[in-house]
Amino acid sequence: MGTQGPTDHNSHTNDSVDGKTEREKAIEAWLPITSSRNAKWWYSAFHNVTAMVGAGVLSLPYAMSELGWGPGVTVLVLSWIITLYTLWQMVQMHEMVPGKRFDRYHELGQYAFGEKLGLYIVVPQQLIVEIGVNIVYMVTGGRSLQKFHNTVCSDCKKIKLTFFIMIFASVHFVLSHLPNFNSISGVSLAAAVMSLSYSTIAWAASAHKGVQENAEYGYRSSSRVGTVFGFFNALGDVAFAYAGHNVVLEIQATIPSTPEKPSKGPMWRGVIVAYIVVALCYFPVALVGYWMFGNGVEDNILVSLEKPKWLIAMANMFVVVHVIGSYQIYAMPVFDMIETVMVKKLNFKPTRILRFIVRNVYVAFTMFIAITFPFFGGLLGFFGGFAFAPTTYFLPCIMWLAIYKPRKFGLSWWANWICIVLGLCLMILAPIGGLRQIILDAKSYKFYS
Repeated sequence: MGTQGPTDHNSHTNDSVDGKTEREKAIEAWLPITSSRNAKWWYSAFHNVTAMVGAGVLSLPYAMSELGWGPGVTVLVLSWIITLYTLWQMVQMHEMVPGKRFDRYHELGQYAFGEKLGLYIVVPQQLIVEIGVNIVYMVTGGRSLQKFHNTVCSDCKKIKLTFFIMIFASVHFVLSHLPNFNSISGVSLAAAVMSLSYSTIAWAASAHKGVQENAEYGYRSSSRVGTVFGFFNALGDVAFAYAGHNVVLEIQATIPSTPEKPSKGPMWRGVIVAYIVVALCYFPVALVGYWMFGNGVEDNILVSLEKPKWLIAMANMFVVVHVIGSYQIYAMPVFDMIETVMVKKLNFKPTRILRFIVRNVYVAFTMFIAITFPFFGGLLGFFGGFAFAPTTYFLPCIMWLAIYKPRKFGLSWWANWICIVLGLCLMILAPIGGLRQIILDAKSYKFYS
């Protein structure tokens, strides 16, 4: 009997809220995010780890080298605290209206800012973030495969990066047809484990290598202008490293919920675990990596570590597996949006064929862009500042202020405004650095080389 209760209860609350028609229900059961709601709290933990610990962690020592010791550590720790706070807000806001759940970021946006405005504020940002991540991950996956190939077999014929990105994309042409979040939890678990492993390899191998003789800790660039722009770009890198917020509500939507046991309990447990893992991945890599190599560190720490060969090859394979998982987690909300538009606005039938076509076209599109513009560092800074800062650092705060209207000059009010101001600075400064980096990279770049 015990199993019967909750399920009954759930179906009942869903009916009573907005008397959905049969067709709407069928569509909800078909869409990727709302289709299955029986996740455990540890699902949320590893989905969050996979979403948070991006390949961004590998560029942290480089970001440190452009920020310097003091600012670097400050920015890292501050970002960790601020993002944890905004994440808590998101988890709280998921079910603040009794009997209704905000399953997607833009639904929360619509509630906070109004029907039309909410869509215009949130959707473009979220799409830029998710598609941006997918493109950057295509490049990262391809790069790591190439690195693996060059490490294992250093005297083989060199293969173009273009082909490696194609090889990496081929996996996604298969995986992207998994229907919903719970079906990718296996992929996601593998990815979360991998991210811990290669972070550990990155800092342990650096520590083993010891401090290099010529390691300097001054700023990398000789000119003052270069230093300032580098600083901005590094801010974008850090913002990118902490960007799991775009998929938080979507992940929480998969956890079952009843009025007695709301989904925010298990979700918050998962988030805490995820954040501890994130700290264990980020801080050692950033600090040890910078400490050992000084300002000569590459923008991908695994490139700085040449030997031992087998270890670096392994770490690169781990990165590939992790990026495969992350790609899927970020692609899921995009698929959800595209499919929602197709089915609800354009009245397509929710069939297998539609899903097949939509997802293949999307993967092909991200692959094409990744092959055309494979600048890893600059892209990170640019996208990181432009779209990650808002969704991660201050959109949740603005929504919180709009919905809860805390007392002026109270603690909550101050905390939110500080986050908003810092986030805005980030959003304005980081893309400037990133754009300059892209222009510098593009000077020496040949298309499809």
